[in-house]
Amino acid sequence: MKMTEMFESASVPRAVVALAVPAILSQLVTMIYNLADIFFVGQTGNPDMVAAVSLSFPAFMTLTVLGNLFGVGGGSLISRMLGAKRPREAKRAAAFSFWGCVLAALLLSLCVFFFMEPLLPLLGAGDATVGFAREYLFWIVVIGGVPTAASLVLGHLLRSEGEAGRAGIGVGLGGLLNIILDPAFIFLLRLGVAGAAIATMLSNVVVVGYYLFVLKQVAGTTALSIRPRDISLDRNIVRPVFVVGLPAALQMLLAVVSNGTINKLASGYGNIPVAAFGIVKKIDMVPMKFSRGLSQGILPLVAYNYAAKDFKRMGAVSRFARFVSFAFAFLCIAAFELFAPFIIWLFIRNDETIALGTDFLRIACLATPFMGINSLMNTTFQAMGRGKESLLLSVCRQGLINIPLLFVMNALFGMYGVIWTQPLADVLSLSVAFPLYRNLMGRLRREAAPAN
Repeated sequence: MKMTEMFESASVPRAVVALAVPAILSQLVTMIYNLADIFFVGQTGNPDMVAAVSLSFPAFMTLTVLGNLFGVGGGSLISRMLGAKRPREAKRAAAFSFWGCVLAALLLSLCVFFFMEPLLPLLGAGDATVGFAREYLFWIVVIGGVPTAASLVLGHLLRSEGEAGRAGIGVGLGGLLNIILDPAFIFLLRLGVAGAAIATMLSNVVVVGYYLFVLKQVAGTTALSIRPRDISLDRNIVRPVFVVGLPAALQMLLAVVSNGTINKLASGYGNIPVAAFGIVKKIDMVPMKFSRGLSQGILPLVAYNYAAKDFKRMGAVSRFARFVSFAFAFLCIAAFELFAPFIIWLFIRNDETIALGTDFLRIACLATPFMGINSLMNTTFQAMGRGKESLLLSVCRQGLINIPLLFVMNALFGMYGVIWTQPLADVLSLSVAFPLYRNLMGRLRREAAPAN
């Protein structure tokens, strides 16, 4: 299917499936990168190693923050420029987004390297976990930071032009390699948590290589470019990228802070709860990654039709995506409630961790429907270049609601209060998101009415 046909005339379900399925698969495979690490480390039967990987996760996720900053911001702008028939500006936006992300990732890697020692206690590492966490962070952030961020932003840029399939292949290739290398490095070479990090780092290097090969293949027919000479610092390029990218990055950054806060609070109850929280957060990534992939898939479709002023089609895309999100959310709830003990057992054979993880998973999954709808509504604002609305939702969901609520719930209800925070925060966030979304769509329908 040609890009213009998919964006402009294909049936809404067909267009959403064509763009969203590869993006969802990409997100699920990305999740496997992390699940593979904690799964294979868990096979050692050492809760301290599992806890160290969990404690390091917020620092690693900071790379996703940079991917969102330049990838979501740049991808939204590129899709809108294509919808407005301005391919030259799209090329400049792509080059700026790629190189901006690479430079930012390099700076992050250097900061982690030079400030590793004070960072580790802030993440919640104690005497039993600090050595493992140091090894993991060195390979996955200091050495692997640039290839990880580059793979993320290139995936966003390819999806912005409708190349969701090739973006998905790259992520799938990296995920498969990670699954193969993890047990080889952890057990055969006896590198432990460092082996898990090295496997992920090498997998991301391969993904970047594949994406560069794809860009070389489509040179001359694509509006994407990573050539340094195409970088533009023009205000009409930089500002729109950051207007949309900053809220997306802030949302992820606050999620990183939230995960770090959970680890810090959980560490007060011992390493077993930290390991249980860490495993549950990894499993909970299944519905989260599905929602993120669905959102990434529809973003270029919404952005293109918004720029083309086809508000009716844009609204139909959003409604269909919400239906899909709800259906998957309730499927996840059923599976997690019924099979929680077995799912936790797959990750670790420690009875106390399994018992706690089972309770935590059955609570955490209740947030799934609300999380998906919040994500889709925020994506609609991002696709339209509505940075203020996106920023408000990002700040509310994590900064103003979730993080303060973690401390309140921990003080009132202890360890279980921490895990109940996410469902409650997502319900409260939806009460903010829905009126904003409804008012915006109402204004668009009124704008389109005279043309009808």
